[in-house]
Amino acid sequence: MYYLSTVNLLFNSICMKKILLTTCIIAAFACNKVEKAETYSNYPIEAVNLNHVQLSDNFWLPRIESIQNKVIRYAFDKCEAEGRLENFVIAGQVIKGGEGCARGKMPFDDTDVYKTLEGLAYSLINSPNPTLEAYADSVITIIAQGQEPDGYLTTWRTINPMKPTSDWVTPGPRWSHLDISHELYNSGHLFEAAAAYYWATGKRNMLDIALKNADLLLSVFGDNTYNAVPGHQIVETGLIKLYQITGKEEYLHLSKKFLDLRGDSSVREIWGAENIQDHLPVLEQEEAVGHAVRAVYMYAGMTDIAAIYQDAEYLAAVHKLWENMVNKKMYITGGIGSRHHLEMFGDNYELPNLTAYSETCASIGSVYWNERLFRLTGDAKYYDIIERTMYNALIAGISLEGTEFFYPNPLESDGEYAFNKGACTREAWFDCSCCPTNLIRFIPYVPNLIYATHDNDIYINLFMSNKASIPGKAVTIKQETNYPWDGKIKIHVSANERQAFALKIRIPEWVVNKPVPSSLYQYADTSDDTYKVWLDGKEIKGELTNGYFEIKQDWPENSLVELDLPMQVRHVVANEQVTDLKGLMSIEYGPLVYCAEEIDNKGHFEQIRFSTKDHFSVESAPELLGGINSIKKKEDSKEQSFIPYYTWSNRGIGKMKVWFAQE
Repeated sequence: MYYLSTVNLLFNSICMKKILLTTCIIAAFACNKVEKAETYSNYPIEAVNLNHVQLSDNFWLPRIESIQNKVIRYAFDKCEAEGRLENFVIAGQVIKGGEGCARGKMPFDDTDVYKTLEGLAYSLINSPNPTLEAYADSVITIIAQGQEPDGYLTTWRTINPMKPTSDWVTPGPRWSHLDISHELYNSGHLFEAAAAYYWATGKRNMLDIALKNADLLLSVFGDNTYNAVPGHQIVETGLIKLYQITGKEEYLHLSKKFLDLRGDSSVREIWGAENIQDHLPVLEQEEAVGHAVRAVYMYAGMTDIAAIYQDAEYLAAVHKLWENMVNKKMYITGGIGSRHHLEMFGDNYELPNLTAYSETCASIGSVYWNERLFRLTGDAKYYDIIERTMYNALIAGISLEGTEFFYPNPLESDGEYAFNKGACTREAWFDCSCCPTNLIRFIPYVPNLIYATHDNDIYINLFMSNKASIPGKAVTIKQETNYPWDGKIKIHVSANERQAFALKIRIPEWVVNKPVPSSLYQYADTSDDTYKVWLDGKEIKGELTNGYFEIKQDWPENSLVELDLPMQVRHVVANEQVTDLKGLMSIEYGPLVYCAEEIDNKGHFEQIRFSTKDHFSVESAPELLGGINSIKKKEDSKEQSFIPYYTWSNRGIGKMKVWFAQE
């Protein structure tokens, strides 16, 4: 227990300061100098990394600060209390000839430590903190204790392979039950975290652990002697990140091999082939099926392969899968995965409300996948899904306090239903805590999603107050906005010298009368209001190209672009093939889906109805639920009140609905 005590003492010495994100250019990103083979490509569009973005946003900055100041500490305390850290030490004792018993209940408990470290790494990029970094180094020292000499790292199997931590994991030697062992899932999150920590600090301590493990995977799976696939995907994208750091092409090849092997594997003991996306070769899969998180992690890996190999077949496959998901299997919140059973996608148009699963991890995976599709194609529709998911299904997974979480995110609560990890109230932690730690790794990454570049184009994809230096262009962009509460955005463009480039500003589809880029949902009411753009005080017009308003000119040293996105309450109805939503209607305001909670509508909650004749008022409520715009409607002298969906279940258990009957 020496290591645990040391880490605890070190962490207790940390004084978390009030953090403002700075634009400190961390040398870590410069360390990623890779000479790739000429035969391979990469994404044509590059994200502007978060180390170039200074966030000052009233909506997202407090959430990032909460992760940095509170939630990272909270998660590591939970990891220590429930044996996540101790397992690495126990494994080290076993390696040296000792004995022990693994703590915890899940074969992937190791990943909670990795994901929290990944979030910590992004936190260091945004706001360097030597004490926090020293703590991370101590955790990495603990992780190293559990790695076997040949690079193997899955603590429960090292400690006692015949006594798994979970009843549904089959005992046995390494790699013997890949559909359920989560050994390669553990490796994938190790690789993702190691890449982030290397980029953030330039240190190789965690990267060396990851590379040693990755080289073991090459020796086991790299040839044709062991043709099995991971039961839970993410090792594919993790291997690609290691390839991008090292230039070692074998990592890239193994990632593709794991994908190419699907549809021809016998490792399907517990979950079934379809649930782990092993029912067909990936190039033949056209419907999003099975475990939703596994699916979108796999689709992200497929998109990486499409980009790096310039593989048209892979690209065609991911497009078909995306079209199926967005047209037939996505909630209005952007959430995906409708069934509690095996956490899976349901049939086409199967989108129940009360029993919706919509796992937080699936929303995060969807964002990662859609961001890749944007960087490959330059189409704004992928960011329409990202924005909808981020402001609704994704952040609904974490409480306003930051220390209570949703695993599923239903669109209705009767105040009682609590099947499989609860669906009425947030929990402080879970036996399977993939969602809390996934939120920790995602939220500090948000500034990475705002801007992108391609040749002489600069993309503005998300609206939040910030100041960004655009790499390679000597251009600074500053946004000022109160988004998502209103649609007015000021964009200051400053150049060191006069230069020509195209500024591409995403115009969300909800602005042009489409809630989503598909036929799954539509507005029941019409609006003639449209967006307006001014350049240095003069209104300018233009056609949208792939969802972007483009301003192409020789830019002077200072310019002001003003964007006005008209926000009003809109009624949404679903495709008639969604039987659970027939005769129902929901409302949204800008990018936000709204719901009603019983606590605000006592005595008349069940009488709430919607009609296109409704008259709403939008009221600023700075003291309510962290500061929101509430929506009010008077009906028979009773005032009905609606709040953003992401804020529900922060005031106790009660009824909630997103969809209400139409009058």
